[in-house]
Amino acid sequence: MTDPAATRPGGQDGVDQMAGIKDIIVVGDRVLIRPEEKTDQTSHGLYLPAGVRSKEKVQGGTIMKVGPGYPIPDPYGDDEPWSQEERESIRYVPLQAQPGDYALFLQERAIEIEYEGAQLLIIPQSSLLILVRKDPLEELKM
Repeated sequence: MTDPAATRPGGQDGVDQMAGIKDIIVVGDRVLIRPEEKTDQTSHGLYLPAGVRSKEKVQGGTIMKVGPGYPIPDPYGDDEPWSQEERESIRYVPLQAQPGDYALFLQERAIEIEYEGAQLLIIPQSSLLILVRKDPLEELKM
């Protein structure tokens, strides 16, 4: 009997298949996504209208890695040259997306790459339409 977790996005096969993903560093406000197979219904039960699917404007997939976020300057900057403290000159506003989330996103902004035989997409956070995140406590109840 097949383990249902092994066949869904983010399941066991995804973890084994993406073992080398730790080598990838995602920059800025971008996310790395493993796209799902193209069907009318997403693996999370969301139905996409035929018009949307036929034009391929929207696609779904599992977020594998996220960048640090939107860079913002240090509000104190170089205003205190006498200060002896070392400060990081760039800070980041973190992204909403997290690894393991399921995302629907705009296909036109996606950049396709192939890494170790796996098809992956890099997209900016602004192209994400919705995120589906499982409650970690829900898995413990089973």
